[in-house]
Amino acid sequence: MASTVSFSPANVQMLQARSGHGHAAFGSCSAVPRAGPRLRSTAIRVSSEQEAAAAVRAPSGRTIEECEADAVAGKFPAPPPLVRPKAPEGTPEIRPLDMAKRPRRNRKSPALRAAFQETSISPANFVLPLFIHEGEEDAPIGAMPGCYRLGWRHGLLEEVYKARDVGVNSFVLFPKVPDALKSPTGDEAYNDNGLVPRTIRLLKDKFPDIVIYTDVALDPYSSDGHDGIVREDGVIMNDETVYQLCKQAVSQARAGADVVSPSDMMDGRIGALRSALDAEGFHDVSIMSYTAKYASSFYGPFREALDSNPRFGDKKTYQMNPANYREALIETAADEAEGADILLVKPGLPYLDIIRLLRDNSALPIAAYQVSGEYSMIKAAGALGMVDEQKVMMESLMCLRRAGADVILTYFARHAAAVLCGMGPK
Repeated sequence: MASTVSFSPANVQMLQARSGHGHAAFGSCSAVPRAGPRLRSTAIRVSSEQEAAAAVRAPSGRTIEECEADAVAGKFPAPPPLVRPKAPEGTPEIRPLDMAKRPRRNRKSPALRAAFQETSISPANFVLPLFIHEGEEDAPIGAMPGCYRLGWRHGLLEEVYKARDVGVNSFVLFPKVPDALKSPTGDEAYNDNGLVPRTIRLLKDKFPDIVIYTDVALDPYSSDGHDGIVREDGVIMNDETVYQLCKQAVSQARAGADVVSPSDMMDGRIGALRSALDAEGFHDVSIMSYTAKYASSFYGPFREALDSNPRFGDKKTYQMNPANYREALIETAADEAEGADILLVKPGLPYLDIIRLLRDNSALPIAAYQVSGEYSMIKAAGALGMVDEQKVMMESLMCLRRAGADVILTYFARHAAAVLCGMGPK
């Protein structure tokens, strides 16, 4: 260690006068300020090797040279005895297995497990779905404990503020549309002063740096509850629906949406949306395609939240068959060719194989939607004490990441982000 000399500014001037120039009188030295905001003096570190060596002594008072001499002479302190933990009584005495590789060696301590962890997760990976309605009060959703239809003027802003506080900055909007505004052709979907455009403008005014995803589909606006226009014989009309969806996406982009997300599963809608957006000058608005959206039974609580159940039939003529795997590759190829920026798989946890399939066959970002049924099952099991809700929540999200999802749409976003930030209960 270098010794230090402390002196006042007056002493500095005197020493400089004696030496005739700066700090050269001290040989090689540097000024080190003392602790404290208001200092009247300066400390000088003297770099004399002899003085430094003399100052460095072991706790016993012996110098480094003396300690090194003992080491050369082999004078070491006795090591502590090796004590092996005892096995429980009755454990058989065996010859260890002849194994060169023991994978458990890399899992034997928390530090090693953390060092070799292959998958990570952070609040930046989350997109928080938000249900909005025209009312001023927040209305609880019975089938989704902890979730609400948020009043677009007040409750929504509070929820976004809380999410941002734990690092969640991406949100997707789902509107509960009054029945009086629903129609067979879903024209309210592209009303520039409708609930979703108004909400986008409000959010961008209050939080200009957040990322807003929107849902592009007709079911919240359809009096039939389907994602497209229904012909009198029950057939969902594809091309006519796509025409309406293009107007909806442009309206959302005009309001300030960052990412439009067609969830309708109509053929050809990605290319049509890209052309419509570009024609209106929205070249920078991204498209997250619901590439592999399955006709799943896990959507029930969501449809209650938006009152968007089909008035008749089901959605199996446009959503994918849960039994199909290779078909997802057809949808992936089409969406990529038509200009999708992000590919989404829905539901999430029951379809980890599809997430991995898309990850292995596309360079585009992959999104996974942990849907309402997945959320509600974890909440219900946790409430009954059957599982540790928080641990299962975090494990499920990590599994989605491990399967290949870059972003996860999840109702747990705020809770999980709080846990990751060390702000949630452990």
